[in-house]
Amino acid sequence: MTALEKLIGEMWCAAPEIYKQLREATDLETARVGITNYLELRKRELRSFENEIHPLLWIVMDDCIDALRNIFSSRYEKTAGFSALGLLWNLAHSDKTKPVSDLNPGFVEEFKQLFEGIMGKADFYPASQLQEEALEGREAAIKRSAELDELAEYVEKKISRYLCALDEPLAGEYQKNIRRIKKYFKAGDEDWNDWQWQLRNVIHDRRVLENFLPLTKKEKQAIDLAAAKHVPFGITPYYAALISHKPAKTGIFSTRAQVIPPLEYVENMLKHKDEKEFVCDFMLERDTSPIDLITRRYPMIVILKPYNACFQVCVYCQRNWEISGTAWERDLFDREKVDAAIDWIAERPGIREILVTGGDPLALTDYQIAYILDRLSRIDHIDRIRIGTRTLVVAPMRITPELVDLLSRYHKPPHKELIIVTHFQHPAEITPEAFTAAKAFLSRGIKIYNQAVFTTANSRRFEICALRIALRRIGVDPYYLFNAKAKKEIPGYGVPIARLLQEFKEEARLLPGTVRTDSPVYNIPRLGKNYITAWQHHRLIMIMPDGRRLYEFHPWEKGISLTDVYVEADESIYDYLQYMKQMGENPEDYKSIWYYF
Repeated sequence: MTALEKLIGEMWCAAPEIYKQLREATDLETARVGITNYLELRKRELRSFENEIHPLLWIVMDDCIDALRNIFSSRYEKTAGFSALGLLWNLAHSDKTKPVSDLNPGFVEEFKQLFEGIMGKADFYPASQLQEEALEGREAAIKRSAELDELAEYVEKKISRYLCALDEPLAGEYQKNIRRIKKYFKAGDEDWNDWQWQLRNVIHDRRVLENFLPLTKKEKQAIDLAAAKHVPFGITPYYAALISHKPAKTGIFSTRAQVIPPLEYVENMLKHKDEKEFVCDFMLERDTSPIDLITRRYPMIVILKPYNACFQVCVYCQRNWEISGTAWERDLFDREKVDAAIDWIAERPGIREILVTGGDPLALTDYQIAYILDRLSRIDHIDRIRIGTRTLVVAPMRITPELVDLLSRYHKPPHKELIIVTHFQHPAEITPEAFTAAKAFLSRGIKIYNQAVFTTANSRRFEICALRIALRRIGVDPYYLFNAKAKKEIPGYGVPIARLLQEFKEEARLLPGTVRTDSPVYNIPRLGKNYITAWQHHRLIMIMPDGRRLYEFHPWEKGISLTDVYVEADESIYDYLQYMKQMGENPEDYKSIWYYF
């Protein structure tokens, strides 16, 4: 018996009544009626007074029934252009007709878990907990405190796996890397701490990089191809020092994954070179840009993009398709377009907040930054200017006393506020230099918020918790945790929505409230950020043949105006867990993931 055949057998054993309905039905519609009636019966049984199911198991069962009712409905089959029920019917009859070919184990695993869920067989709660005797008073409090001690010890053990560059042993490794890179460039401390030196020496060449960072054969091929075909690639010397020399399975691979492009990514960027605006623009910025340099998705805030270059290029960047390269390569500041965009903002009094991003606006000169902020600050209806930048992460020496003085001129509460929004991805990026840069802003009353992007490279159990803790140590507030949508050009980086929800409920929730201040969000093309912590925000409607879940996302303006829903396939949970296993994780540690919808 093959592994897939065994898995199929386990699926049918989980819910024998559903198998019976499928097996005995002579056609698909007969099967639909029979299974729908059975699910209704299960629903009524759950709501009866006779059942003595633990409330938490009851909720799992009820959620799984609702999910199956959506998946098996004709309405959502039409939306999906696929019938999971039809595939299951074919599978149940495969020995009568012909075997189902190319069946994906992710598809089977999803239904095994759903079938176990409706039958109360979800096994992520220890049996001992479900049979505990109820206690009261001090006796209950002592027992509960002991349980919380055990949980806190477990959390601390998990978090301690992810090192911060403020602490040993990573601090020592980081300093060793700096010495190695400075030696190669024949640079002194004054050079290293000069942001313009960092820009002039951004690493574009594989032969330079491998002098102080070991690269795999595929990494070398990817970087060489990017350089030869002009696919943007670049790493600041400072950030190169943050990339671990150790294999990914032993610890940090978030820093490496951010900047060293996979070969598939480079090949896909080249494949779609002449149509990247349509293939790579997954947020459909072309449909939300009423004028050059402006993106608008909400009534009271707009994005201004005065510059489309950065200190370095991030592989999973939302705008990698329009990033021209690193900032030192050429002057990309178009004053006429900037003026026209700011005039457009000034003519719309409903806009109260501006996000100045790009590219990285702090890669501009102080004079250019002052020009933009001078003009924006004179618009009466603008309350707040956000600066979206990764300089604290990739070149914190850019945060000079002169720049801080400049930005402070525009931070005048209660009339005008200026804030910094940045993208730390891993505690390994929290260095003494990053702390110094953050402290310079905080000392002037300028707040700093962090938006982390959730990818396969930083989504292990408690990895983002370690980042939250490290951020608060340097005074940065966690703000958003973005789901990394499955961009076509970067296969292998996406994380299932179920994992984002699991992280929010099972890991972030264990931290103090002052640390878990970020919200998990999913970006919807044209519409923007969508909160996903309740079924009011989205709905599971289908399991696709490759094991991916298909979701119907509900827009933020759902209760305000009639706006189209957005339907998109998520990452496969099965594939994600297989990847985590390759990275040295135990899939059993994630087993409740199947019951987050």
